[in-house]
Amino acid sequence: ETLYKLAKINFDEQKFELARQQFKEINKLFPLSNEAIQSEIMIAFIDYIQMDYDNAILNYRKIINKYPSHKDLDYVYYMVAMCNYEQLQNEALDGYYNDLALKSFNQVINRFPNSKYAKDSHQKIILVKSNIAAKHMQIGRFYLNNKKYIAALNRFKIVVDEFSFTKFTPEALHRM
Repeated sequence: ETLYKLAKINFDEQKFELARQQFKEINKLFPLSNEAIQSEIMIAFIDYIQMDYDNAILNYRKIINKYPSHKDLDYVYYMVAMCNYEQLQNEALDGYYNDLALKSFNQVINRFPNSKYAKDSHQKIILVKSNIAAKHMQIGRFYLNNKKYIAALNRFKIVVDEFSFTKFTPEALHRM
């Protein structure tokens, strides 16, 4: 407990590498303690803070597999979703992280509907879907400018049918 408090102090002072080493030491010395589990979560969170999302996701997934009934599992799933969400880029780029973030946030909502992270997950899903709708609109405008009217119509129809709650619906209807 004392080692964990010391590591947490270093974390709070933004001495992340020192805190990481101390959290790892707790894991080594007391692998079955509550502090060790919390240390694993903190190590993953340090990766998240340092924008090393791949390692953060990997560490969070290890926690999910190792402790499937942990009391803070909703937080762990939420952080996996946030790692994917924060990698979203301009809608003009590949939508790979859109799909991952959407799937991850839905997992939080489905597994933990009463969690304090469920409401924020709902909000983030709306933002992710808006990003996807923006991509469809961009492609639709491209087709429209190139006189590919059927292809453009299909893209605008996707926006109206699947993303009607986004700000892109009025424009999609107008262009249709």
